[in-house]
Amino acid sequence: MENFTPVSAAIGGVMIGLSAALLWLANGRIAGISGIVGSLWTPRANDIAWRIAFIGGLIVAPVLYRMLGGALPKITIDAPWAIVVAAGLLVGFGTRLGSGCTSGHGVCGMARLSRRSLTATAIFMAAGIATRFALRHLVGV
Repeated sequence: MENFTPVSAAIGGVMIGLSAALLWLANGRIAGISGIVGSLWTPRANDIAWRIAFIGGLIVAPVLYRMLGGALPKITIDAPWAIVVAAGLLVGFGTRLGSGCTSGHGVCGMARLSRRSLTATAIFMAAGIATRFALRHLVGV
């Protein structure tokens, strides 16, 4: 386990939890990325500014981190772009089908003890484990 970083992972988890709690307390909104982005296409009055600020923060934060001297991890994808695009489309379809994404269900929904989110998160995890098992042990990737 060469990438095991429990301290930074714990700090990151606390920051995600605090930011999700702050959004809930300040706006009464759940910090689910698919819902935030998906609702940009059908905006309601007084509802678009915070969504744009949230998405902007996701983009600007790593840039600021890097400018302040932080080291960003090198990202490598060992798959053809067609597979990456297909996977992204499937994830997008799945988030609409599941009425939310892992951030909305896994972080916010489970914190609220939502039965629907507990079920969705269990299914996300089971599907991920099964997919990884199949790719590694049956396909050999």
